[in-house]
Amino acid sequence: MARRRSRRKMPDRSDYMLKEQKKVEATLDPRTMQQLSKFFNKGVISKLEHIIAVGKESDVYMATAGDAEVVRGEYVIVKFFRIETSTFFNMADYITGDPRFTKMEGRSKAAVIDTWCRKEFGNLEIAERAGVLAPKPYMFNKSILAMEFIGHEGAPAPQLRNYRMDIEEAEKIRATMMGYVKKMYLAGLVHGDLSEYNTLIKDGKPYLIDFGQAVVTRHPHAPVFLKRDIDNVAQYFRHTYGIETDAIKEYKDIVETADRDIG
Repeated sequence: MARRRSRRKMPDRSDYMLKEQKKVEATLDPRTMQQLSKFFNKGVISKLEHIIAVGKESDVYMATAGDAEVVRGEYVIVKFFRIETSTFFNMADYITGDPRFTKMEGRSKAAVIDTWCRKEFGNLEIAERAGVLAPKPYMFNKSILAMEFIGHEGAPAPQLRNYRMDIEEAEKIRATMMGYVKKMYLAGLVHGDLSEYNTLIKDGKPYLIDFGQAVVTRHPHAPVFLKRDIDNVAQYFRHTYGIETDAIKEYKDIVETADRDIG
């Protein structure tokens, strides 16, 4: 006896993608969804895809790019800063003392998180103007930030810690990163958390990410953060590739160059 074929309609890919989209949206609260709607309306994104990273203070999603002229490439990174985060008080410390945000003391958690998002957007703009390779910032709204996707064909570029290279390439990457540190400082910015975790490698070039904690050079802790960035880079390349550098000399060179420019 011949087996009877089922007449049940098989779901097509569009139905599947719609269900996946609803799953993603179900993880976001109404406040966040309302904020996100502006990114669709402005044409920055056309669809929120899936989560690709969970950070200390944010969840990072991949999105399909919209038709806005500012957007580069097929994909966009959307960063959702969490109001309930264990690093809240640390975030407040990085904001307090920054002359751009003098009215933050005593504000609510939501206000601090929203300011942190705006701060990262502004820091990325400074980095871009300084000639530093970093994600191009597209738009922010409250606690959501959209920026350029760094990678190929939907695959994020690897972190420096996961990228293997020979000594010659390592020396070039290290020198480029130190050049970025100097360019940013001369532009009035210190990254503040530079490391092998916050550096992506695309086409053999380092891209710096995670600029939320970056401070302007007028911040009272800017010298400490600058020294820490230089030490972090030196330590990574020394331990991983045996490259010896003089971090103290590099620090003095950057600060003295900036002082001469001001003078």
